[in-house]
Amino acid sequence: MPHKDTFDSETRLRLLTALRELSEADDAGLEAAAAQLYSENVAWRGSHPMNEISGCSAVLDTVWRPLRKALPDLERRDEIFICGEYRGHQLVATMGHYCGTFDKAWLGIPATGHPLWLRYGEVHQIEGGKVVQSSCLWDVLDVMHQAGFQPLAASLGHEFRWGGPLTADGIRLQPSPPEQGAASIAQTLAMHATLAAHDDRRNLSRQALLDMPQKEHWHPRMMWYGPSGIGTTRALAGFVDRHQLPFRHAFPGRKAGDALSAMIECGEAPQGGGHYIRVGDGPYSVTGGWPSVYAPHEGGSIFGIAGTAKFVGMRVMDFYLHHEGLIRENWVPIDVIDVLLQLGVDVFDRMQLAFERR
Repeated sequence: MPHKDTFDSETRLRLLTALRELSEADDAGLEAAAAQLYSENVAWRGSHPMNEISGCSAVLDTVWRPLRKALPDLERRDEIFICGEYRGHQLVATMGHYCGTFDKAWLGIPATGHPLWLRYGEVHQIEGGKVVQSSCLWDVLDVMHQAGFQPLAASLGHEFRWGGPLTADGIRLQPSPPEQGAASIAQTLAMHATLAAHDDRRNLSRQALLDMPQKEHWHPRMMWYGPSGIGTTRALAGFVDRHQLPFRHAFPGRKAGDALSAMIECGEAPQGGGHYIRVGDGPYSVTGGWPSVYAPHEGGSIFGIAGTAKFVGMRVMDFYLHHEGLIRENWVPIDVIDVLLQLGVDVFDRMQLAFERR
């Protein structure tokens, strides 16, 4: 697999195939498929309530066997598959949907008998040809929605299945020119810098966000694909109106990326945050952290929850398509259920009460 700090075509195809074989293996072949992909001591971390799991055997018992039982015809449909290196780690980043017939309950969510689309963002760290760490943000809240339960106020954005890249080239099986990937991640980080530089406490308004330098990086026809609970928006005005302004009202003092790393070094935020991936591969880039955002919850403009003054860490990934010299599309997996739990809202409790009353 990875050698000489590069991902060649053979390596990329082998990794993509191993990921798909794990999700589509039958009961008899599941253990062998997992052993082909994971190291024995793999560290798997995913959306609440799965969270952090150690060891291949435990990952099978906690993650894959329950999911395979719930969706017996499970398959993996990747929309983005890119590779790269950050801080000496070989990383594979993927975005797409698991699909199958929702035949039995999963995580306590009642089955529907209908097709289920479980969207995901995943980052896998590779050593010695196998995955030694997986970070998997699966949209469990959207599964609740597909099962007919709405535990929160209506999303401000539009809720629907995420689209794939406009350019239909998200599966990067051929290595891209290194300078193209470097330019992609550089543009992403430059856009991030404009977001961090804006002082929400002094100047937070719709017009201020429309006029700030972020506009220099977004395509006029941008798509911003948010997680369930936030929803999807189009164009900068839609992004500002339906996500950015409400989010900044709720979390005006948030820190992310390098700013969060600085807080951690000074002992002002919990250990473990900041970006663990910053990768560019051709016209795509990915960032993510566990958490990558740390913020006080001061306002009530998002999720229908009044300000709590609690500090929360947000598990977030961002997948970007760079097109026509600008950021054209942005897919954003967030563990919304974990954020809500930190704010004192347990959507699993709410779901259980609702289904018990039916």
